[in-house]
Amino acid sequence: MPNIRVSTAPPTAELPIAELPPIAADVLVIGGGLSGTWAALAAAQAGARVVLADKGYCGASGVAATSGPGHWWVPPDADARAEAIRQRMAIAGGIADPAWMERILDITWTTLPTIADVYDFSTDETGTVQYRGLRGPEYLRAMRRKIHRLGVRILDQSPALELLADSGGTIVGARGLRRQRGEAWTVRAAAVILATGGCAFKSRLLGSHTNTGDGHLMAAEAGVDFSGMEFSTYHTVAPAHSTMTRSMSFAFATYYDGEGREIAVPPGDTTRTLARAMLEGPVLCSLHRMPADIRERLRRVQPNMMLPFDRGGAGGGAGGGLDPFTQRFPVLLRPEGTIRGSGGIRLADDDCGTAADGLFVVGDAATREPVAGAVSGGGAILAAWALSSGVIAGRAAAARAARPGRRTDSPARPLGQAGLRPARHAAAVDPRAVTAAVQAEMLPYDKTIFRRGPALARSLSLLDGVWRDLRDHLHGEGAATAGETVQARESAALTAVARWCTRAALDRAESRGMHLRVDAPAGNPALARRLTVGGLDRLRSRFDGPSPQPLEHPATTQAGAA
Repeated sequence: MPNIRVSTAPPTAELPIAELPPIAADVLVIGGGLSGTWAALAAAQAGARVVLADKGYCGASGVAATSGPGHWWVPPDADARAEAIRQRMAIAGGIADPAWMERILDITWTTLPTIADVYDFSTDETGTVQYRGLRGPEYLRAMRRKIHRLGVRILDQSPALELLADSGGTIVGARGLRRQRGEAWTVRAAAVILATGGCAFKSRLLGSHTNTGDGHLMAAEAGVDFSGMEFSTYHTVAPAHSTMTRSMSFAFATYYDGEGREIAVPPGDTTRTLARAMLEGPVLCSLHRMPADIRERLRRVQPNMMLPFDRGGAGGGAGGGLDPFTQRFPVLLRPEGTIRGSGGIRLADDDCGTAADGLFVVGDAATREPVAGAVSGGGAILAAWALSSGVIAGRAAAARAARPGRRTDSPARPLGQAGLRPARHAAAVDPRAVTAAVQAEMLPYDKTIFRRGPALARSLSLLDGVWRDLRDHLHGEGAATAGETVQARESAALTAVARWCTRAALDRAESRGMHLRVDAPAGNPALARRLTVGGLDRLRSRFDGPSPQPLEHPATTQAGAA
């Protein structure tokens, strides 16, 4: 097992952190990206008092703020929508839901134009407004302005650490830190919406630095399960010396091996083809096939795409720049984990509620299987899902808050465990070593893109050991700074998500969608069902169906042992 303990010395003495007076709200949204701002907007428009706590700066954090989100945008024509849904169902691996697809198409079509008062939509040469594709930085800034005008209270740089529950297990708020001010915040609310995004395992995917699975861990501590976690192998081509993971330009790419030979890339198999080549040696790329008119528009459509080349950081000389349309440059594949995968927190109802009373989930934190199935929804479907799930949950949370008889002063207990309060005695566990141990199992291509049962079992055993050590000894509450507390909690979340992804990949002993088992390359028709995983100390999993069967593995049965 990786060594994550650096000593047995007692933790650093806790420095005083100012406790802010509790904040009362109807709805608390945790996360300020695309789905979080849409959830806050919908709840506020329904009359709720809303607080939004963002780990970063609402309007600039998250993957959507660094991209050009293109929504799944189909006119309300019955035949057109039926065809769009048919095409997606054909590749979804048998586990998507056409009713959910129809629903998000309709909500996106009717809702997106309503932000025209804060966002300047583009028009084409005929003057027709173009709603499908938006400019990410402007989009998120506009959403911040929109919710601010409606009175949403925004807590920036305020990561949530744990949920609060009453004596009956209902979620009644959350606690966190305002790390720049050294303050601890508590929000009591009738409903909590998790909009914390997916988990990219700190792969340096652009915009994903705060996406460490925090909401997943908080949900699990409330007893909530996950679905589709095996569908977490989406990778994006990027210049090797850059975090610039904007993939549109690579539709025109030509790839070469280290000897200069062109790599033949079959349609629909780019990731696996390039991964095989990269396991053998360096891979170079050229964008010479991009048409001149698209090259000319590129700096306006995706201006940050060219920055690494202009600065010489994509294989060119220091400060000398590189022309990707005439020169070759090295590339790699950046893992996106569950961000552009389809797995996440399991939905319990049509309102994006979870199994924990009072807790809702939206965007990339939620499973996207209803609209994407076993494949990625890409940018279009996932952007539509972020918007639509936010609207659905925001309205449902506001309706819950409007019920008579709610109290905000009832006793509440914090649910945080690993990375906050050690199960045994506090010891010096290095969160950076924990992260490195998780990345060693979740980032290599031969472990994630090309999965094998024995390798997955070994990874799960190692991750179980890391979990035991941090659960027993990692002490976040006693950290010297708010930043160290957040880092400890992040490392616990990364480990938890890695275990769920690995357990799901091990239990789905077939290949389906983006999940490839080299030792089981064919699909099993009997497994065209969703796979639920969950648990913290002791993992559990089951396939959905008329008679769900729990699955056990020796690698996990002792995960809760002392």
